[in-house]
Amino acid sequence: MGGLAASWLSVGGRRLVEDGLVRDPRDMQPLSARRNPDFADAGRELTGAREATRYTNFFEFDTDKRAVPFAARGFVLDPYALVIDGLVERPGRFDLERVEALGIEERVYRHRCVEAWAMTVPWTGVPLARLLEVTGVLSGARFVALESFDPRAVAVAAPGGFPFPYREALRLDEAVHPLALLATGLYGRRLTPQNGAPLRLVVPWKYGYKSAKSLVRITLTAERPASFWNEVAPAEYGWLGNVDPRVPHPRWSQATERLLGSGDEVATLPMNGYDLGGLYA
Repeated sequence: MGGLAASWLSVGGRRLVEDGLVRDPRDMQPLSARRNPDFADAGRELTGAREATRYTNFFEFDTDKRAVPFAARGFVLDPYALVIDGLVERPGRFDLERVEALGIEERVYRHRCVEAWAMTVPWTGVPLARLLEVTGVLSGARFVALESFDPRAVAVAAPGGFPFPYREALRLDEAVHPLALLATGLYGRRLTPQNGAPLRLVVPWKYGYKSAKSLVRITLTAERPASFWNEVAPAEYGWLGNVDPRVPHPRWSQATERLLGSGDEVATLPMNGYDLGGLYA
């Protein structure tokens, strides 16, 4: 019987077992959103949903990318509300439906991790600029601070030694750039837990660590906020986090990247191939 079980696992049973343990887009609620024609083609083939949801960084759950989908499977932030505060005219709390009521759309973006792997994903979400317009940004605001859920507050056994909750930040002009997206879904369905449910940031011209997951608070500030990885290892993770193939990471080159799924090695493009105009002039 032991031999039969080992044989069953080796010929595909393991995949069936894993499928029963990991949340994938098929588990999630469908989202009806029109694909924005301006972001319908990222110049690369889409990454398969399995690859994009089975290999992801989310240190609140595990430091092993392939273990995260198992560790995060049962994670739910419910009831959920995104707090908007700081230097805004109308601070408040937004549930997911209120965010999506601002107008969700689908966008195909490239995603580049600082670890030199990449994927191409169809996200569903709302431009961050639209939310900031609704809340009203006061004249003294210069930065946007983003805060993820606190593992201690929701009984998630996060690895020790990290300054959770995860915090990221953007300059205000970056936050209102048309590319910056608050995503509530991917592959036509709501976000899986391992990909940042129920709501995450997506800034495709920056390394992935800037796209904070499972956001619970956005704060407008006059002073530059802290950034999680820039705080943990400033020599390895810049505060801006823009994709730049000319500047190597201290432990590897950033000139190329490995595409999830195909495994192909391709050249990395400045700003991940996006035209930011004069944003950094």
